[in-house]
Amino acid sequence: MTSSDRAALVLIPGLACDGEVWSDTIADLAELADCHVADITQALSIADMAEAVLASAPDRFALAGHSLGGYVSFEILRRAPERVTRLALIGTSARPDTPTVAARRRKMIERAESGEYDPVIEGLLPAVIARQRQNDEGLVGRVRSMMQRVGPESFCQQQRAVIDRADSRPDLLKIKVPTLVAAGDEDALMPSEVHKEMVERIPNAQRATIEACGHTTPLERPQDLAALLREWLADGAS
Repeated sequence: MTSSDRAALVLIPGLACDGEVWSDTIADLAELADCHVADITQALSIADMAEAVLASAPDRFALAGHSLGGYVSFEILRRAPERVTRLALIGTSARPDTPTVAARRRKMIERAESGEYDPVIEGLLPAVIARQRQNDEGLVGRVRSMMQRVGPESFCQQQRAVIDRADSRPDLLKIKVPTLVAAGDEDALMPSEVHKEMVERIPNAQRATIEACGHTTPLERPQDLAALLREWLADGAS
């Protein structure tokens, strides 16, 4: 299959993630999709992230967002719905932060800015990786290294952007493209009700749960996720 025959697929990383988070999944999609990983590490708001993605994306594209990438995906759909051919929401939510979660984020920002970024990372690792994978030194090391590459400045910028994000629930009924909502069954950051909510409100949405998987889905279970994305890309394609 030539590049002109493959679907254009834009992949947006989650918070404190870079292209590494999608690397294994992309390897399993190479024959089917022309993959573009967005860089949102320099933007100051969800709106800025959406504009950065749109500026570098093909004219029309399938869109997959992981965690923070899902929040950016909702903003892209508000700004340029005609450019998105299908949508995958991975380990994300349409809801805004609760006051408790926002306060937790502000505490992490405070610690990261005071020179405690490495301890912040170590505190996050058990929350973003499934329990049975937390002794997997290779996986944990990749997630840790990725967060260290993103660095405290971008981490804090992204946390502030997430705190200030819009409530996307009123927009769910407006989504008209084929939509996949997927998450790990051990995702400690995104309870199952937020995924059910999106599937119930988005027309033509399908839900998938990936077993033995936490929040960092594309790195923890890349082959399982790639299989879902292959089916999603093929669904209804001419």
